[in-house]
Amino acid sequence: MADAQQQKNPRAVSGLVVSDRMDKTITVMVERRVKHPVYGKFMRKSTKIHAHDEKNKCQVGDTVTVVECRPLSKSKTWMLKSIDEKAGGV
Repeated sequence: MADAQQQKNPRAVSGLVVSDRMDKTITVMVERRVKHPVYGKFMRKSTKIHAHDEKNKCQVGDTVTVVECRPLSKSKTWMLKSIDEKAGGV
């Protein structure tokens, strides 16, 4: 977590955990609203990112905040910052 704190303003996004099967890694789906360039309708676009979860605290269905960090592996460049809401509403 020290790497994320050393940056001036690391980019942070919130999303839903869709997979926690890997060791110390979670898959987070981040949704955003984008306006269609021609028709002007707002559409939902989603992106799946892999994030580092050092203590394996997250479960599928949790709402989390992740921050950008240095590359930890080929596909993992995000780190868990906080768990905003647990899956069971606890």
